[in-house]
Formats: sequence, C-alpha cells, structure tokens
Amino acid sequence: MDGAGRVTNGVLPLTERARRWRAALPATLPGAGEDLLVALDIDGTLLTHDGELSTAVAGAVADLRDAGAQVVLSTGRSVQAVTPVAERLGLERGWAVCSNGAVCIRLDPELDGGHEITDVVTFDPAPTLRLLRDELPQGLFAVEDLGRGYKVTAPFPMGELTGEVQVVDFEELVAAPATRVTLRAPELSAADFDALVQRVGLHGVGYAVGWTAWLDISPDGVNKASALEMLRGRMDIAPGATVAMGDGSNDLEMLTWAAHGVAMGNAGANVQAVADAVTDTVEHDGAAVVLRALLLFNR
Repeated sequence: MDGAGRVTNGVLPLTERARRWRAALPATLPGAGEDLLVALDIDGTLLTHDGELSTAVAGAVADLRDAGAQVVLSTGRSVQAVTPVAERLGLERGWAVCSNGAVCIRLDPELDGGHEITDVVTFDPAPTLRLLRDELPQGLFAVEDLGRGYKVTAPFPMGELTGEVQVVDFEELVAAPATRVTLRAPELSAADFDALVQRVGLHGVGYAVGWTAWLDISPDGVNKASALEMLRGRMDIAPGATVAMGDGSNDLEMLTWAAHGVAMGNAGANVQAVADAVTDTVEHDGAAVVLRALLLFNR
C-alpha cells in the first residue's frame, strides 16, 4: 500500500480490511472498552521474527488501549524480553503473560522497574532434560533464570537469549526448579522435534515447538490459556468477552480458550485449524486489521 492508501501488491488498505473484519466478528463480543480482554502473542504476530514493529500495528494497539480494552501480551518470551516490547507499545499498565504461561507480571509505572512478578509456576526439569540429553547430547540447553536471564550448557547464537546468560555445567542446570527450559538444536526441523518428543515420551510437562530450532518445555498443564484464564477471573472479564491472536504452536491452547481466536496468516496449518478466523500475515499487518475491526465494533 502506498502513502495515499491505495492497493499495492494486491493488498487492500488497512481501513477496508478492518471494515470487512468488523462484519465477521461475533455479535456477542462487547465493544472495545474495559469489558474486553485482547490477548496478543508477540513474535510473528505483533513483531516480525526480525523484531520489526510496524506503525500500523503500534497505532492499533495504542488506540485499543486508549479505548479502555484490557490488552494483555501473551508470549513465550521471558520477563526481561517482554517489558521492552510493552514499553514500545505504550502498555504501561495491566498484565502480561510470560514464559508460555509460567510467569505473569503486572505492569504499573509506579512500580520499581515498571512491573512486578505476580505469579510463578515451576517444575523439576531434571528428568526431562536427562531424557533429552541422552537423545541429543550435542543439543544446547537453557533454563530460565527468572527476572535475570538464562543458565545454559553452552553459548546460544548471539541475540537469541535476553538478559544475563551464564554458562554452567549440566548438573547445575537441572538442580533447581524452573519455569521453562529450552532445547536448541539447529539441525532439527519442527517435524524432527515432534518426532523426538514422541520417541522419548515426555511425561509431566508441557511442550511447544518454536518457529525456529527450539523446543520449549513448561510445567504440566501450564500454558498461555491457563494463565489468561486466571487473569480473566482476576479482571472480572466475561468468558465470552475474550479475543486472542497468535501464530505458533504455543498459541494453540490460547486460541481455543478465547471466545474469538485469530490465527495469523503466517501461522502453520495446525494453528490455523483451531482458530475461529485467520487474518493476514505479520508482514501485511494482520494484527492491526483485527484490532482496528474491534475498534469499529462499538461504533
């Protein structure tokens, strides 16, 4: 689309796409105000996988926030990787789901650092990591060091982990309860990771295959949906007043939890299959289309 808002590369102007979405939204959703909860994945949904945030998406999030809606970032990112995104989006107050649901934070500019960790769920990572190491001794393992960074068995590629990264031996890595652990194996595809999980028979944990060569492992029964359901009750939002948008396998539960789950156009077929609707890709501001449609809903 050019500066005059005309169609370019076969993509309609954002306002026109939003109007079409407005007609497709469930009539039971409330207007874009304090009674509406909108849960948003970050990478591949709001931000491209190169970390780019378009002005269209940033503006739509800001307008939805200003309308009073409860905008909740819901991501696999750790706390220290979520707060800068919240700041970029102008989300100073409210809630965010981190670490695929194992950690929740409350955002408030009056708090030290602008946030506080309110909810944490941990598990014993040792049995799972020992199984995975037996299968992939060359794999890179990381355990989230809550609020600080990560402990890893070997350095990860530059820029993939945020915060303080400390290399430790494997026994130290598995010694303490964890909110999330990650296996990085550059030579494996998503299908390889799925096969690996089936082969080793992971029990008592949840898992999600990342968009790149990652396998995230979390406490059993803990995911974005479980955390969002807790926050929904805390905010006194009706179950039918929830919208969620995402693109990855760690968004599956969240999309089915929401009254209206939206998959990104760049999401895999398994993610699109569980969603109520599919928007455009992140490169074509698919998130902004849906958010603008929600803003039109109460007019």
